[in-house]
Amino acid sequence: MLVALAANLVIAAAKAVGGLAAASPALLSEAAHSVADSLNEVFLLAALRRSRRPPDRRHPFGYGKERFFWSLLAAVGIFVMGGCFSFYQGVDALRTGGEEQLSGYVAGLIVLGVALLAEGGSLLRALYQVRRQGGSLRDPALRTVVAEDGTAVVGVTLAIAGMALHMATGEVVWEASASLAIGVLLVYVAYRLGRDARDQLIGEAADPQTGGRIREVLRAQPEIDSVEALFTMKTGLDTVLVAARVDLAPGLDSERVELVAVRIKRSIARAVPEAEQVFLDVTDRGSAEAREARESPAATGERGGA
Repeated sequence: MLVALAANLVIAAAKAVGGLAAASPALLSEAAHSVADSLNEVFLLAALRRSRRPPDRRHPFGYGKERFFWSLLAAVGIFVMGGCFSFYQGVDALRTGGEEQLSGYVAGLIVLGVALLAEGGSLLRALYQVRRQGGSLRDPALRTVVAEDGTAVVGVTLAIAGMALHMATGEVVWEASASLAIGVLLVYVAYRLGRDARDQLIGEAADPQTGGRIREVLRAQPEIDSVEALFTMKTGLDTVLVAARVDLAPGLDSERVELVAVRIKRSIARAVPEAEQVFLDVTDRGSAEAREARESPAATGERGGA
């Protein structure tokens, strides 16, 4: 992670120097893109460290959601530092025009070529990791890496195309359009990251497969008559809170109910290792029906008449 951060910072500095030397809006937009990626990696490092803290009195469910908070900050950083700056560069280039400096543009294209090789290699490594995991992108960290590397490759390609067309035609509109396209790309990525972080911060449910496995475990218990409600919530990348309301078969005494509840929680933990917190609201259906019968209006009227 630290090596990737250092590489991103070096690439960002090279893009910035090249962009200033050539007065290239596309190259400056890519420099902002690399800075935003570096900021994202800093936030990810902070999230990894802070989210590993154990539960305490003030946070009994742990600090797993720290990752989602820092992801939201990263999305804001990408939007402001990457997207908005790229839009500014594109609009300013269209408004003022520009004169390309051949030597500066050649150096800028060399910098972008090196960046494309670096970002492309990182993307290939990430895709290889996805393939090793069976093609699944359920791991949020891996999904983020693939998205960042893919966005970086597309952004660099757009910048190269814009600069090359500007040099070939003398029309700055090509490079300005590349800057605007990079801005749109970064704003979209920021929106997706921010939306995902928001969903998780406000209490996103576990994925349907996890919920289905928990429900199957509950229904497989001979003492459970029915599953009235099942609620799940992600408390971290790999942790889930489970709350279920179940009706037990009639005839169980209080001691047996307690033992059954403990066994059910252990069964859920074995089937779904990420279910670190399990809460059961158990009801004896027979006792509940008897209580409802005693409290019904008809029964109350009979007792009142007697």
